[in-house]
Amino acid sequence: MAGVRKQQAAQTEAELKAAAVRVFERIGYLNAKITDITAEAGRATGSFYKHFASKEQLLEALLVDLLAEGDESAAAEGHSDDFRDRAAVRYHVAAYWDFYRRHRAVVEALRQAAIVDEGFAERSRQMMEPDLAHLAEHIAKADPAGDPYVLASIFATLVSGLAEPWAADDDAVETLTTFIHNGIGAGPVQDRPR
Repeated sequence: MAGVRKQQAAQTEAELKAAAVRVFERIGYLNAKITDITAEAGRATGSFYKHFASKEQLLEALLVDLLAEGDESAAAEGHSDDFRDRAAVRYHVAAYWDFYRRHRAVVEALRQAAIVDEGFAERSRQMMEPDLAHLAEHIAKADPAGDPYVLASIFATLVSGLAEPWAADDDAVETLTTFIHNGIGAGPVQDRPR
């Protein structure tokens, strides 16, 4: 019986998360109310509080899910950590691009929450820090002209900023890959500063 209740609780939590994503996509994180999320999920408002203390806690849980998915892509076939190789850069650009496009509502919700809540901004930055540091390690292998961590931040900002409005994914990914690969100094740049 306990196993059934645990499974039902997990199902309710998953439904609340999925409903939140739909609500965030439709009206934005800042405009979303807990009652909007529970109505979307077809659940009573009280059920929300059995799983999450607040809308912010639900958003943090969504971020944990996104980070876990990102970890899976780092273990996928085709992943290389040597950014001297353009194919490794392209893999990461394409993976990040696809990830952003699929999870745009949550990424935007994270951005909105960080704007209005400094504590949330700091917690989410700390949660994302290992992934950014991991990307910086990849970039460091290319012996870049700049700080690998700064370049990793630029990478993330460029891809997320361009994935939003761009429609032609393949052309954009190819152009962005070349730009980043050359920009970190791994591509055919003449007389790069040291």
